[in-house]
Amino acid sequence: MNTNTNNRSNRRKPDWVDLVAPYRQPDTKKSLWQLGNTFTLLILSWAAMYWSLAAGFWWITLILAVPTAGFLVRLFIIQHDCGHGSFFKSRKANDYLGVVISIFTLTPYHHWRRRHAIHHATSSNLDERFIGDVPTWTVDEYLEKDNWDRLKYRIFRYPVFLFIIVPFAVFFIGHRFPSSAATKKERKGIFWTNIAIAVLWAVLISLVGWQAFLLVNISVLWLAASFGTWLFFVQHQFEDTYWEHQEEWEYTLAALRGSSYYKLPKVLQWFTGNIGFHHIHHLSPRIPNYLLEKCHNENPIFQNILTMTLRTSLETTFLSLWDKNQKKLISFRQLRMQQQAKASV
Repeated sequence: MNTNTNNRSNRRKPDWVDLVAPYRQPDTKKSLWQLGNTFTLLILSWAAMYWSLAAGFWWITLILAVPTAGFLVRLFIIQHDCGHGSFFKSRKANDYLGVVISIFTLTPYHHWRRRHAIHHATSSNLDERFIGDVPTWTVDEYLEKDNWDRLKYRIFRYPVFLFIIVPFAVFFIGHRFPSSAATKKERKGIFWTNIAIAVLWAVLISLVGWQAFLLVNISVLWLAASFGTWLFFVQHQFEDTYWEHQEEWEYTLAALRGSSYYKLPKVLQWFTGNIGFHHIHHLSPRIPNYLLEKCHNENPIFQNILTMTLRTSLETTFLSLWDKNQKKLISFRQLRMQQQAKASV
């Protein structure tokens, strides 16, 4: 009798399931409006960069690179919603739009969609890491490695490398090739995305010249990739985040404790497509980005979670190792101090 009762209890829906249900329906008009204003502003901003460069106002070009990259990040968020099936009601519409956007974001849609789904299913799970997330070692794993492996990990987690070199490597190079686990459909998708990117770039180069293309397009794409990498990092990599092994791991805790609420100024919230409400997004990926804030504001249960601001997010930059004893993400410096304290006892 007790066993049956426990089984029924385990199968019972979490309280939040019914709370998020009203927000899971895309609004076609809102989706089209968001797509239209994002694409329009991106094209106009890109064109203004080319015009300012041709007119000799290079300083305007540099200034415009920032909002242009921001529009591209916002476009990526729309592709991201398409991958979750949350931007349009129709799966085909989501997939078609996602494929088109992938030409601009350099991110093959079907391949990325599957790997990102794995990230959602395994986020904060110590036994299911390294697919679609920022590689993170535990303190014990780090100490068990030899000096060469430790050095490589330290270089990878160094902010200049992680937020400047890695984005270029991933978006410009890594996304051009399928992973070993890629399906036939994903491999074809990557091939045709690469062809489409090559054609688009060839047309642009023929129109504006390769120098202007490099100065405008590559700089904007690289900047957007760096912005996106930073966003993804701070949404999961913070001191009091959540990591557990499979037997202790819980989906709800992974979403509400392993994902941050990145409270940004309204203008940055707009550019980032509300993805700062990442705890809501991980709890229910089928909620369109433009309804995440509404879900957060209307349900107090989702508000008592870790909140990060621009200032406090900078404090996460050097956090690199999961300390299972303290249940915290710590820096290499903190680990060294721990070792020194133990040695002095």
